[in-house]
Amino acid sequence: MNLAHTTVLLWVWGSLQAFEIVEKENIFQRTPCPAFLMFDNAAYLADMSFELPCHCKPEEVPAVVWYYQKHLGSSHTKVLTDFDGRVLTEAAQVRVGSDMLVRFSIRMFNLLVFQAQPEDSGLYFCGSRKGEYFYAYDVDIQSSQAMVAAFKDQGQEPFVDEYHGSLHVFTTFWEWTPCDRCGVRGEQWRIGLCYLQSPNLSPRYRKTLPEVVSCGSRAVPRKLQAKVKDHPPELLVRSCMVPCEKQEKFGQSIMAIFNYVSKVGSRPWVPQVPIQFHQQRLGHGLIISCPGARPEHAVAWDKDHQQLYRTQYLKGVNRSMRVFIDHGNHLHIRFAQLTDRGIYYCWRQGVRIAGFRLGMTSRGRHKASFSDPETRSAVTLTLIGYLLITAVFITIHLCRCCCYLFNCCPGFPPRIPLPWL
Repeated sequence: MNLAHTTVLLWVWGSLQAFEIVEKENIFQRTPCPAFLMFDNAAYLADMSFELPCHCKPEEVPAVVWYYQKHLGSSHTKVLTDFDGRVLTEAAQVRVGSDMLVRFSIRMFNLLVFQAQPEDSGLYFCGSRKGEYFYAYDVDIQSSQAMVAAFKDQGQEPFVDEYHGSLHVFTTFWEWTPCDRCGVRGEQWRIGLCYLQSPNLSPRYRKTLPEVVSCGSRAVPRKLQAKVKDHPPELLVRSCMVPCEKQEKFGQSIMAIFNYVSKVGSRPWVPQVPIQFHQQRLGHGLIISCPGARPEHAVAWDKDHQQLYRTQYLKGVNRSMRVFIDHGNHLHIRFAQLTDRGIYYCWRQGVRIAGFRLGMTSRGRHKASFSDPETRSAVTLTLIGYLLITAVFITIHLCRCCCYLFNCCPGFPPRIPLPWL
């Protein structure tokens, strides 16, 4: 009977997977591919992950290949495929700054790009191995480096719309996130991306609204791109306060066991959330990520009992900040000090889900790597210093040579011609 039950369960599981694939293929049977290839405009913020569905393909094509071009008609085309034994990419395995060729995955004919960067902006084509194109996207990844934050509690407001003749530049905001904490004062925010409206857009790009595309779209003519480059993405932040939902206490059975084996009058400390331990070298940088969080999630950070609000710790609020939260919800600690020791708690969508106990040590070797931002910064500063010293040295010697040749410096004696022999 157990073998029979197992066989039935495996058959049902396989049938469900086959049903999902058949449903996907039925969608392709009902959706014919366009006779003239158009580009769907889509805009995202840097460090976000996005998915591009392949809405149509011929029935005889069993699998798709995605292609990438920086500009339409470019001679350099990247081929994005998961065939020939390529391992599927998982979001947890992606490192910031990696090339797009190791940050994508194709699942059920759809393209997934993890931690997108502004360099990933361009045209994406869903096609076949033979180079046939079925569906296309115009993707605009807007940089968060110049993002401007406005705090509603301080009376700050977003940018006003810009008008340049028939060109209208404005910010389109997403929905407010949920409150990032419960039981205490929290924050919520909304991301705004740059969009424009103009009658001079290329007709080959499909718009959500008439004559409206994102500012980095390939549909924008070059003469208009210079007028929209100074309109950065925006972030609105406001305070909120919500009660915590009643939940069963974490680890009640574990607490019962600990209370049984512990001494009378003493109770062991049991964390309310999973705690990860980490030893950090003094003077080195550290980046902490919230498990399972994405840039569009409501994420908050606490150090022990101190709330790290974005009003004070958001990246860009103060250029001299050593501890800050970036726009991808990561917590950065630059040049770690002894005062950084403690437990850092992570909230996701209003629920505290994890903690990081951070300790400091002055021992151990740190392997330098160019993938480390601090290593790259140190090498860059060193090279700049050498270049400046070389430039000053050459300039001084050129000045001395000029003074010697033209006798224009009082410190040099006049040249005396040598007699001919």
